[in-house]
Amino acid sequence: MDALLAELESWGPLAVSSIKALTVLVIGWIFAGIVSRAVRRRVLASETLDNTVGSFIAAAIRWAILIAVLATVLGIYGIEATSLVAMLGAATLAIGLALQGTMSDVAAGLLLIIFRPYKLGDYVDIGGTSGTVKDINLFLTELATPDNVKIVMPNGKAWGAVITNFSTHSTRRLDLAFGIDYGDDADKAMAIILDIAKAEERLHKDPEPWVRVTGLGDSSVNLTARLWCDSADYWELKFALTKAIKEAFDTNGISIPFPHVVQIRQDA
Repeated sequence: MDALLAELESWGPLAVSSIKALTVLVIGWIFAGIVSRAVRRRVLASETLDNTVGSFIAAAIRWAILIAVLATVLGIYGIEATSLVAMLGAATLAIGLALQGTMSDVAAGLLLIIFRPYKLGDYVDIGGTSGTVKDINLFLTELATPDNVKIVMPNGKAWGAVITNFSTHSTRRLDLAFGIDYGDDADKAMAIILDIAKAEERLHKDPEPWVRVTGLGDSSVNLTARLWCDSADYWELKFALTKAIKEAFDTNGISIPFPHVVQIRQDA
Protein backbone atom coordinates (compact mmCIF):
# COMPACT_ATOMS: atom_id res chain seq x y z
CA MET A 1 0.00 0.00 0.00
CA ASP A 2 2.83 2.36 0.90
CA ALA A 3 4.50 1.50 -2.37
CA LEU A 4 1.31 2.31 -4.24
CA LEU A 5 0.98 5.69 -2.50
CA ALA A 6 4.61 6.45 -3.22
CA GLU A 7 4.09 5.57 -6.85
CA LEU A 8 1.04 7.82 -7.06
CA GLU A 9 2.91 10.71 -5.45
CA SER A 10 5.66 10.30 -7.99
CA TRP A 11 3.13 11.10 -10.72
CA GLY A 12 2.71 14.61 -9.37
CA PRO A 13 0.02 16.49 -7.40
CA LEU A 14 -2.25 16.94 -10.41
CA ALA A 15 -2.35 13.22 -11.11
CA VAL A 16 -3.11 12.41 -7.48
CA SER A 17 -5.86 15.07 -7.37
CA SER A 18 -7.35 13.72 -10.59
CA ILE A 19 -7.49 10.18 -9.21
CA LYS A 20 -9.11 11.43 -6.00
CA ALA A 21 -11.57 13.53 -7.94
CA LEU A 22 -12.50 10.63 -10.23
CA THR A 23 -12.99 8.34 -7.23
CA VAL A 24 -15.24 10.87 -5.49
CA LEU A 25 -17.17 11.45 -8.71
CA VAL A 26 -17.82 7.74 -9.32
CA ILE A 27 -18.75 7.02 -5.70
CA GLY A 28 -20.96 10.12 -5.54
CA TRP A 29 -22.73 9.20 -8.78
CA ILE A 30 -23.45 5.67 -7.51
CA PHE A 31 -24.51 6.97 -4.09
CA ALA A 32 -26.89 9.50 -5.64
CA GLY A 33 -28.54 6.75 -7.68
CA ILE A 34 -28.87 4.45 -4.66
CA VAL A 35 -30.44 7.15 -2.47
CA SER A 36 -32.79 8.28 -5.25
CA ARG A 37 -34.02 4.74 -5.90
CA ALA A 38 -34.41 4.10 -2.15
CA VAL A 39 -36.56 7.22 -1.75
CA ARG A 40 -38.66 6.25 -4.77
CA ARG A 41 -39.22 2.73 -3.41
CA ARG A 42 -40.12 4.07 0.02
CA VAL A 43 -42.68 6.44 -1.44
CA LEU A 44 -44.23 3.76 -3.64
CA ALA A 45 -44.63 1.55 -0.55
CA SER A 46 -46.18 4.37 1.50
CA GLU A 47 -49.95 4.73 1.74
CA THR A 48 -49.81 8.40 2.81
CA LEU A 49 -47.37 9.90 0.28
CA ASP A 50 -48.35 10.53 -3.32
CA ASN A 51 -46.24 8.77 -5.95
CA THR A 52 -45.95 11.94 -8.03
CA VAL A 53 -44.47 13.95 -5.16
CA GLY A 54 -42.16 11.07 -4.28
CA SER A 55 -40.85 10.80 -7.81
CA PHE A 56 -40.15 14.53 -7.91
CA ILE A 57 -38.43 14.49 -4.50
CA ALA A 58 -36.27 11.51 -5.54
CA ALA A 59 -35.09 13.39 -8.62
CA ALA A 60 -34.41 16.55 -6.58
CA ILE A 61 -32.38 14.60 -3.99
CA ARG A 62 -30.30 13.00 -6.72
CA TRP A 63 -29.43 16.35 -8.25
CA ALA A 64 -28.65 17.85 -4.82
CA ILE A 65 -26.19 15.03 -4.10
CA LEU A 66 -24.56 15.44 -7.50
CA ILE A 67 -24.11 19.17 -6.90
CA ALA A 68 -22.48 18.42 -3.54
CA VAL A 69 -20.20 15.89 -5.25
CA LEU A 70 -19.22 18.49 -7.85
CA ALA A 71 -18.35 20.98 -5.09
CA THR A 72 -16.21 18.31 -3.40
CA VAL A 73 -14.39 17.55 -6.66
CA LEU A 74 -13.64 21.24 -7.16
CA GLY A 75 -12.36 21.39 -3.58
CA ILE A 76 -9.92 18.59 -4.36
CA TYR A 77 -8.42 20.81 -7.04
CA GLY A 78 -8.01 23.62 -4.52
CA ILE A 79 -11.07 25.67 -5.46
CA GLU A 80 -12.46 26.87 -2.12
CA ALA A 81 -16.16 27.18 -1.44
CA THR A 82 -15.94 30.97 -1.22
CA SER A 83 -14.19 31.08 -4.57
CA LEU A 84 -16.79 28.76 -6.04
CA VAL A 85 -19.60 31.02 -4.81
CA ALA A 86 -17.86 34.03 -6.30
CA MET A 87 -17.42 32.23 -9.63
CA LEU A 88 -21.05 31.17 -9.69
CA GLY A 89 -22.16 34.68 -8.81
CA ALA A 90 -20.14 36.14 -11.67
CA ALA A 91 -21.45 33.54 -14.10
CA THR A 92 -25.08 33.68 -12.98
CA LEU A 93 -26.19 36.03 -15.73
CA ALA A 94 -24.48 34.07 -18.50
CA ILE A 95 -25.76 30.73 -17.18
CA GLY A 96 -29.25 32.14 -16.74
CA LEU A 97 -29.34 33.37 -20.33
CA ALA A 98 -27.92 30.12 -21.70
CA LEU A 99 -30.18 27.86 -19.64
CA GLN A 100 -33.29 29.99 -19.36
CA GLY A 101 -35.34 27.27 -21.01
CA THR A 102 -34.03 24.66 -18.57
CA MET A 103 -34.68 26.91 -15.57
CA SER A 104 -38.20 27.48 -16.86
CA ASP A 105 -38.69 23.70 -17.00
CA VAL A 106 -37.57 23.38 -13.37
CA ALA A 107 -39.92 26.17 -12.28
CA ALA A 108 -42.75 24.59 -14.28
CA GLY A 109 -42.00 21.22 -12.65
CA LEU A 110 -42.41 22.79 -9.22
CA LEU A 111 -45.72 24.35 -10.29
CA LEU A 112 -46.93 21.00 -11.62
CA ILE A 113 -46.16 19.39 -8.26
CA ILE A 114 -47.83 22.20 -6.29
CA PHE A 115 -51.02 22.56 -8.34
CA ARG A 116 -51.24 18.90 -9.43
CA PRO A 117 -53.08 19.11 -12.78
CA TYR A 118 -52.01 15.48 -13.24
CA LYS A 119 -50.19 12.75 -11.36
CA LEU A 120 -48.48 9.45 -12.12
CA GLY A 121 -50.85 7.00 -13.76
CA ASP A 122 -53.32 9.62 -15.07
CA TYR A 123 -54.38 9.55 -18.71
CA VAL A 124 -54.05 13.09 -20.03
CA ASP A 125 -54.01 15.22 -23.14
CA ILE A 126 -51.35 17.95 -22.99
CA GLY A 127 -51.56 20.39 -25.86
CA GLY A 128 -52.83 17.70 -28.24
CA THR A 129 -50.46 14.95 -27.03
CA SER A 130 -52.24 12.12 -25.21
CA GLY A 131 -50.86 9.38 -22.99
CA THR A 132 -50.50 7.94 -19.49
CA VAL A 133 -48.18 9.87 -17.16
CA LYS A 134 -45.21 7.64 -16.34
CA ASP A 135 -42.80 10.10 -14.70
CA ILE A 136 -42.48 13.75 -13.62
CA ASN A 137 -38.98 14.95 -12.74
CA LEU A 138 -37.24 18.30 -12.43
CA PHE A 139 -37.15 18.91 -16.16
CA LEU A 140 -39.46 16.53 -18.02
CA THR A 141 -42.84 14.83 -18.05
CA GLU A 142 -42.87 11.34 -19.58
CA LEU A 143 -45.99 9.94 -21.23
CA ALA A 144 -46.78 6.53 -22.70
CA THR A 145 -49.30 6.45 -25.55
CA PRO A 146 -51.98 3.72 -25.74
CA ASP A 147 -49.75 1.85 -28.22
CA ASN A 148 -46.84 2.12 -25.72
CA VAL A 149 -44.79 4.83 -27.44
CA LYS A 150 -42.67 6.90 -25.05
CA ILE A 151 -43.17 10.69 -25.28
CA VAL A 152 -40.90 13.07 -23.33
CA MET A 153 -42.20 16.62 -22.90
CA PRO A 154 -40.40 19.56 -21.23
CA ASN A 155 -42.25 20.69 -18.12
CA GLY A 156 -42.33 24.25 -19.43
CA LYS A 157 -44.27 23.16 -22.50
CA ALA A 158 -46.62 21.02 -20.39
CA TRP A 159 -47.37 23.85 -17.96
CA GLY A 160 -48.02 26.32 -20.77
CA ALA A 161 -50.40 24.01 -22.65
CA VAL A 162 -54.06 23.16 -22.20
CA ILE A 163 -54.17 20.05 -19.97
CA THR A 164 -57.13 17.67 -20.19
CA ASN A 165 -57.09 15.03 -17.45
CA PHE A 166 -59.37 12.07 -18.16
CA SER A 167 -58.55 10.35 -14.85
CA THR A 168 -59.34 13.07 -12.31
CA HIS A 169 -62.95 12.03 -11.73
CA SER A 170 -64.07 8.52 -10.92
CA THR A 171 -67.08 8.70 -13.27
CA ARG A 172 -67.54 9.83 -16.88
CA ARG A 173 -70.46 10.44 -19.20
CA LEU A 174 -70.57 8.16 -22.21
CA ASP A 175 -72.23 9.70 -25.28
CA LEU A 176 -73.37 7.43 -28.10
CA ALA A 177 -74.78 8.83 -31.36
CA PHE A 178 -76.84 6.91 -33.91
CA GLY A 179 -78.64 7.85 -37.13
CA ILE A 180 -81.80 5.99 -38.18
CA ASP A 181 -83.84 6.15 -41.36
CA TYR A 182 -86.64 8.72 -41.60
CA GLY A 183 -89.09 5.92 -42.22
CA ASP A 184 -88.24 4.12 -38.96
CA ASP A 185 -89.99 4.51 -35.62
CA ALA A 186 -87.82 6.86 -33.49
CA ASP A 187 -89.64 5.92 -30.27
CA LYS A 188 -88.99 2.25 -30.90
CA ALA A 189 -85.31 2.92 -31.59
CA MET A 190 -84.96 4.95 -28.38
CA ALA A 191 -86.70 2.21 -26.39
CA ILE A 192 -84.22 -0.35 -27.75
CA ILE A 193 -81.29 1.81 -26.67
CA LEU A 194 -82.80 2.32 -23.19
CA ASP A 195 -83.48 -1.39 -22.71
CA ILE A 196 -79.88 -2.26 -23.56
CA ALA A 197 -78.56 0.51 -21.27
CA LYS A 198 -80.70 -0.59 -18.33
CA ALA A 199 -79.57 -4.19 -18.77
CA GLU A 200 -75.88 -3.23 -18.64
CA GLU A 201 -74.79 -3.58 -15.00
CA ARG A 202 -71.67 -1.43 -15.45
CA LEU A 203 -73.75 1.64 -16.30
CA HIS A 204 -74.90 3.83 -13.42
CA LYS A 205 -78.59 4.07 -12.56
CA ASP A 206 -78.11 7.60 -11.21
CA PRO A 207 -78.06 9.72 -13.31
CA GLU A 208 -80.52 7.68 -15.32
CA PRO A 209 -79.76 6.75 -18.94
CA TRP A 210 -80.91 9.55 -21.29
CA VAL A 211 -81.89 9.09 -24.95
CA ARG A 212 -83.33 11.83 -27.17
CA VAL A 213 -83.75 12.86 -30.81
CA THR A 214 -81.00 15.47 -31.12
CA GLY A 215 -81.13 16.40 -34.79
CA LEU A 216 -82.55 15.88 -38.24
CA GLY A 217 -79.78 15.18 -40.72
CA ASP A 218 -79.78 15.14 -44.50
CA SER A 219 -80.50 11.42 -44.56
CA SER A 220 -81.11 10.36 -40.97
CA VAL A 221 -82.89 11.10 -37.71
CA ASN A 222 -80.07 11.56 -35.18
CA LEU A 223 -80.38 9.94 -31.74
CA THR A 224 -78.03 10.54 -28.81
CA ALA A 225 -77.69 8.42 -25.66
CA ARG A 226 -76.03 9.93 -22.58
CA LEU A 227 -74.96 7.31 -20.09
CA TRP A 228 -72.80 7.40 -16.96
CA CYS A 229 -70.17 4.86 -15.95
CA ASP A 230 -66.93 4.42 -14.00
CA SER A 231 -63.98 6.01 -15.80
CA ALA A 232 -62.19 2.66 -15.91
CA ASP A 233 -65.10 1.11 -17.86
CA TYR A 234 -65.51 3.94 -20.38
CA TRP A 235 -63.87 2.46 -23.48
CA GLU A 236 -65.03 -1.12 -23.00
CA LEU A 237 -68.61 0.05 -22.57
CA LYS A 238 -68.39 2.34 -25.59
CA PHE A 239 -67.32 -0.53 -27.84
CA ALA A 240 -69.68 -3.12 -26.33
CA LEU A 241 -72.78 -0.90 -26.39
CA THR A 242 -72.17 0.30 -29.93
CA LYS A 243 -72.05 -3.31 -31.11
CA ALA A 244 -75.06 -4.39 -29.03
CA ILE A 245 -77.27 -1.51 -30.20
CA LYS A 246 -76.33 -2.05 -33.85
CA GLU A 247 -77.26 -5.74 -33.58
CA ALA A 248 -80.53 -4.89 -31.81
CA PHE A 249 -81.42 -2.41 -34.55
CA ASP A 250 -80.82 -5.09 -37.18
CA THR A 251 -83.01 -7.58 -35.30
CA ASN A 252 -85.88 -5.09 -34.92
CA GLY A 253 -85.77 -3.71 -38.45
CA ILE A 254 -84.27 -0.31 -37.57
CA SER A 255 -82.01 0.75 -40.43
CA ILE A 256 -78.96 2.99 -40.29
CA PRO A 257 -78.65 5.04 -43.51
CA PHE A 258 -75.38 4.86 -45.40
CA PRO A 259 -74.23 6.21 -48.78
CA HIS A 260 -75.01 4.09 -51.81
CA VAL A 261 -72.98 4.06 -55.01
CA VAL A 262 -75.03 3.87 -58.18
CA GLN A 263 -73.36 2.78 -61.41
CA ILE A 264 -74.96 3.78 -64.70
CA ARG A 265 -73.99 1.59 -67.62
CA GLN A 266 -74.60 2.64 -71.17
CA ASP A 267 -74.64 -0.24 -73.60
CA ALA A 268 -73.23 0.53 -76.99
